[in-house]
Amino acid sequence: MKVSRWTLLWLVIVGLLVAIELAILFGVVNPYDVVTFFFIMVAALVVIAVLAVIGAAFLGIYISHRILSTRDFTPFEQEMLRMADEVRKLSEKVDAISRELKNEDPPKR
Repeated sequence: MKVSRWTLLWLVIVGLLVAIELAILFGVVNPYDVVTFFFIMVAALVVIAVLAVIGAAFLGIYISHRILSTRDFTPFEQEMLRMADEVRKLSEKVDAISRELKNEDPPKR
């Protein structure tokens, strides 16, 4: 099973946060030390920033979907529907011509 780069990054971030939490619980890291507190805050801000960007992307997708779903078809979809209608009309014309040719008698020599 191949693990994607983003899944691996997510696992590393979660593993880092779990390791920090366990180090604080077992007394290895003193959370009131200035340097340690700075690094913990930087790590927390990075995680929050990544989650905020992901959340903003999903929110943008949701809002754009809501805006576009209340409208008519998009211009691209309208063009595709027109093209499909033209293809149907041309197919009907070709069928009519082929029926006429089948009904005609073959030319005599």
